Amino acid sequence: MTENMKGLLLEDRWAPLTSELGFLETDAEHAARAFAAWHAKLQAPRGIAVEVRPVSGSLEQALSALLPITTPEVQRQLFLPTRSPWTAYLENGWGGTDASSAMSYMAQTLGCRGLRVVAVPNTIRKDKGRFGAVMLEVYGPHRTEWLNYVRVVSASNDGGHWVFDQSGEPFPFEKVEQYQARRVKDRFTFDMLKEYLRHLGLSPFEEDFYLPNGAPAWLVERKGPVLPTHAEFTLAQAREEF
Repeated sequence: MTENMKGLLLEDRWAPLTSELGFLETDAEHAARAFAAWHAKLQAPRGIAVEVRPVSGSLEQALSALLPITTPEVQRQLFLPTRSPWTAYLENGWGGTDASSAMSYMAQTLGCRGLRVVAVPNTIRKDKGRFGAVMLEVYGPHRTEWLNYVRVVSASNDGGHWVFDQSGEPFPFEKVEQYQARRVKDRFTFDMLKEYLRHLGLSPFEEDFYLPNGAPAWLVERKGPVLPTHAEFTLAQAREEF
């Protein structure tokens, strides 16, 4: 059940930034520089430069480089090497990381697989708390029947109503019989998500999965004019809303 998600990354202290994670099956610095080149072209007409720099230290020190949280535009993205062929991706947006479009596009650009991983405890009570979700999206380097989505499995609280969704061909390791569970929220659980990710070579909810052997993270940061509505918040301020 999503109400009892034990073992979230860093005990969920960095939510909402870590409630959704992106992954690319490529080197962290390579991914960061390719992402920065893409955004530099997009932002140049506004006089915005996009810089890349390494960030050393612990996982929480690396995450601190994302602060402050900004709205309405994301100002910083972080690429983290892992104990696997995969690189993790996070953003500093007000609602947390939004990995879908970035990972889908970068998977095609870099010719690798990409992932979107969502794990949010269902704590909503009387309009306070968070709507629960467990999601896995896999993107490929080439177009498929729907954009470049290879596989999607999710169970989420959509405004008070639980929905289950799947598309694409199931992986051999999937527990497809569970998708018939009576309660929708039980059709794809946090434990199932972790098991699926292990089959893909990831342990994204374990702190020591990141920054192996002192390898640095890579921060992509926008420098230049911001929108008139630009606002900045601490992590604590963002967490108050969740």
